[in-house]
Amino acid sequence: MTILGSRSGSQILRTFLPAQTVDLRGDIYRVDEWSAPSPIEVDSERVRWSLLNEIGAWSAHDKDSGMAADLLRKVPVEVVELDERRGVTVERYPRVWLCRACKRIGKSEEARCRCGKRAWGQLHFVGVHECGAVTEPWIRRCPQHDDVQVVIPKSAKATDIRFVCPTCRTETMQGLGYGRKCACGDGTVRWNVHKARMVYVPRGMVLINPPRPEHRENLKLAGGPRKALVWVVDGLTAVRPADVTAKQTREELVGQLISSGMAPDIAEQMADLAEAGGQLAKAGDHPVDRLSPQRREVAERAAVDIAMALAESRMPTTALHAPESDDPLERRYREDYPPALQRAGIDGLDLVDKFPVLNAMYGYTRGEDDPSKCRLVPFRRKRSGYRLYGNLAETEAFLIRLDPVRVATWLSGRGHRLPGWTSESTDALAARVAILESAVVPTKRDDPTVESVGSDVLKLIHTYAHRFIRQTAVFAGIERDALSEYLVPEHLGFVVYAAARGDFVLGGMQAVFESNLDSLLTAFVDAEHRCPLDPGCSIGSGACTACVHLGEPSCRFFNRFLDRGVLFGKGGFLRTSVTAR
Repeated sequence: MTILGSRSGSQILRTFLPAQTVDLRGDIYRVDEWSAPSPIEVDSERVRWSLLNEIGAWSAHDKDSGMAADLLRKVPVEVVELDERRGVTVERYPRVWLCRACKRIGKSEEARCRCGKRAWGQLHFVGVHECGAVTEPWIRRCPQHDDVQVVIPKSAKATDIRFVCPTCRTETMQGLGYGRKCACGDGTVRWNVHKARMVYVPRGMVLINPPRPEHRENLKLAGGPRKALVWVVDGLTAVRPADVTAKQTREELVGQLISSGMAPDIAEQMADLAEAGGQLAKAGDHPVDRLSPQRREVAERAAVDIAMALAESRMPTTALHAPESDDPLERRYREDYPPALQRAGIDGLDLVDKFPVLNAMYGYTRGEDDPSKCRLVPFRRKRSGYRLYGNLAETEAFLIRLDPVRVATWLSGRGHRLPGWTSESTDALAARVAILESAVVPTKRDDPTVESVGSDVLKLIHTYAHRFIRQTAVFAGIERDALSEYLVPEHLGFVVYAAARGDFVLGGMQAVFESNLDSLLTAFVDAEHRCPLDPGCSIGSGACTACVHLGEPSCRFFNRFLDRGVLFGKGGFLRTSVTAR
C-alpha cells in the first residue's frame, strides 16, 4: 500500500469524504472509504432528531433519498471517527490520462505517450448529476490516426475545451459532451472542474456530545429533559439539574425507576404511592408545564443541549475569586465585571473548559445549492442504515445567556406580543417562558425577511454571537476563524468555542475570562458598530463581510439572519435602557 501523504483530522473531515475527489501529489483521486474508522458513542435519539432538522429542506421537496422516512423507522445510525493509523483509501479518478508534455489523451497510464514521454496526469473535469452520480468524460479520437490532443482554453468552462488530432489537426469534439444522459435516466450530466463547489458539497452538523455516556444517564436519573428545562428557565442558579428542588412528574419517576432496572408494573405501583403521598409534581406546578406540547419539546431539547455542554465543567463569573482578598483582580471581579455584564445585556456568562463538540458529516450534494433542485446523498452503512463521519473534541468555550427581561422588553418594543408577560414585569422566569411559547425559531434555510418573534430572536442571538466572536478574537489574540458558534436561541443563548482546526492556543479564552472580561464586554458595546461599507450595508441586509460575517464553517447559518440594526439601530437591544434589579 502506497502512502500518498498526510492531513489533519479536521481537514480530512471536510475534504476526504466518500465519493469526494481530491488533489494529492499533483494527481486526482477519489475517496473510497475511511479505513476501519472507530465508532463514537452518541445519544442515538438526539442524533436522529438533529438529522431530521438538518435535512428538513430536502425532505420537504422529496430530495432526501428517503433518509427522513428511514430515520422515523429507527434504522441504525452510527457515527465514526478517523483511525489516524489506517487513514483513508483513495483511487485515481477520473481515469482520463493527459500527457503533461504534449497534452495528448492516452488510453493507459502504463504505456508511453506517442511523444515519447511517460508523464501522465489527468483531465481535471468530471460530469455530475443532482442524483449524486459522477462520471468520467469520454473523448472522441481521430478515426484516421487514433489520436487526440486537448486544447485547453484560458477559461474554466468545459464548453470551451477543444479536442483535435495532433497529426491532421482535425477537431474531434468541442466541449465534453452536451446533453449526455445520466445513468439514473432523470436529466443530463453537467461538466465542471472536479474541485468546483457544485461537484461536491459536504453536508454536516454540529452536536454537543459528552464523551462519557454517564452524563446522559445522570440527567435521566435526575429527572430527564423536564428537569433540565426547569434548571435552565430558573436561570442556571443551581450547579446542575440534579440540584434543582422541583418535584418529578409521574412520567419522569416511572422512567427513572425502569431505567434503574425495576419492572414496569412495580414502577407504576411505586409512582402511585409517591403520587398519593404528594411527592410528585402536579400539572402546572412549574411555569414550564404550561407550555404547549410542541414548544415544550423544542425547549426541552435545547435545555438538554445546555446541560450536556456544562456536564464536564462550568465556571460562572460569580465563582471567580482572586487568591488574596485585597488583590486588584478581586475588586475587578466584584466591582467591574457585574456592571459590564449588565450593560451588555448578559444574564450569565460561563467558562466551559471541556466543551464536548461533535462535528459530523452526514452526506453530500452535487449541483446547485438549493434543496429543491439538488438531491441529498447520505452516507450509508454497508449493511443497512446510515453512517456519519465525525470528529469529537473537548475544547474551551463561553456560554453566554442574554437577560430575558431585556430581550422581552426589546421584543415588545418591536411590536411583538408575548402572552403571559407585560412590559412592566421584571420577572425573568415569566419572560423566559413567554419567549419560549411565542418564539418559533426559523431554520437556517428559511426566509430571513419574514418577520416573527422567532426570526427577531434568532437575528438578535446570531448577530450578538458574531460580534462577540470578532471582539473575543481581538482580546484573545487569535484568528477569528479559530472560533465557532453554537446557537441556542430558544433559551436566548449561544456558545463560542475554540475550533480544533484553528491556530488556537489552549487557555486563551480562560485568560480573557479571568483577567479582562470586563474590557471585552465594554469594547463589545462601545467599539465601532458602523460598517466601512455604509450606507450600502445598512440599506441592504445590515450585515456583510466587513462588519459582521464570519467564515465557513464558523457560522452554521450561512451568514443569514444577521442585522447590526437589532443591536445598534433605533430601538436596538444595546440601546434598550438598563435598570438595576
